[in-house]
Amino acid sequence: MTPLLLAPVYTGVVQAGALALARVDGGVRRRVLLACSTNVDNLAAGRWDTLVSSAFVVEEPMPLPYALLLLAVLGYAEYAYGAWWAAGVFALGHAGATALVYGALRARRAGPEVRGAVDVGTSYGFYAVLGALTSVLPRGPVRTGARAGLLALGVRPLLRRERTFTDAGHLVALALGLGLAVAGDRRPPVRSLMKARITG
Repeated sequence: MTPLLLAPVYTGVVQAGALALARVDGGVRRRVLLACSTNVDNLAAGRWDTLVSSAFVVEEPMPLPYALLLLAVLGYAEYAYGAWWAAGVFALGHAGATALVYGALRARRAGPEVRGAVDVGTSYGFYAVLGALTSVLPRGPVRTGARAGLLALGVRPLLRRERTFTDAGHLVALALGLGLAVAGDRRPPVRSLMKARITG
């Protein structure tokens, strides 16, 4: 089994970058954030490289509770299914939700403020991995209840008057992760498979 490396390295790199960015001039900081953003203006101009850069940049240093939660979710995904699975689900959630939100904003002809908004962070990938990890829960009411609860939490921000396109992106990313979990419900975690081979 691959040792746990990606989750702590990724979380550390994102936090270190945020701390460094917080120390630079405000104008420079905003230019960096906009250059890394997956906003409509950048994607419409063909800057698809921002699908990668935006996942490694956050507007502010992550609060300790969120950083620990991100580390725990990604770390457990890496432990249960392997590093490549965790990274793949994260990438799918981040890029998939971004592309779908981008398509919706272009179709609605969003205004200049939205088209050029700062849009960076780890949250889309985090939501996707969180949704996908419901497959490790016991079958039956526990797993079903957890999925329903996560969907309810994802929908709730969209009911607010001050909702943003990021709220929609979170729900899309969560739905992508849950979809993967449902599709892979018959695949047990790698750790379980290893234990079965040892005890079998």
